[in-house]
Amino acid sequence: MPSVPLPGEKVESVERTVAFQGYFRMARYLFRHSLYRGGLSGEVNREVFERGQAAAVLPYDPVRDEVVMIRQFRAGAFAAGRHPWCWEIVAGMIEDGETPEDVARREAVEEASVRILDLVPLYSLVLSPGACSETCNIFLGRIDTTGVGGIHGLESENEDILVQAMPFANARALLARDEIDNSAAVIALQWLALHRDELRSRWR
Repeated sequence: MPSVPLPGEKVESVERTVAFQGYFRMARYLFRHSLYRGGLSGEVNREVFERGQAAAVLPYDPVRDEVVMIRQFRAGAFAAGRHPWCWEIVAGMIEDGETPEDVARREAVEEASVRILDLVPLYSLVLSPGACSETCNIFLGRIDTTGVGGIHGLESENEDILVQAMPFANARALLARDEIDNSAAVIALQWLALHRDELRSRWR
């Protein structure tokens, strides 16, 4: 759920221009915003990385107590000086006419070749609100992990995705060793750690 404004919080947009358009877009915003001490700020100039809206899903088999994790090369991790192959959960961008639930189900098939049987909404987040407009709706998806694994992804998008079904305990161990370092995966796995017994009881 979006953040609820406190009394007096408002922003006045002055101008928006596209500073760069390539594979991604960077826009320049000029605005004024209310101040807690009263009045308005001066004009503030900020560049914002406009990424769009995403959906992510952690596929989970409550009978086998297994999650499906994917691993692929990430340019952002490379630029940050980290190992650029990352353990992640299934995710993708929301296209025109799609709901977040549609994307979670579609990407589960495209990236991991799994079919979502049921979806539980977890959180709707702004991933990096100081610099990026990208939002992400995170879900947990019920699946059957029988036969799940291998290398998947769309060739048209140059995807080379390693897919592994693993016991939840193994995924939690990866978290404990700091081997999962992207926010959607950390959030979904931590949520599952808190609600796993309840879900397994409901979905058995």
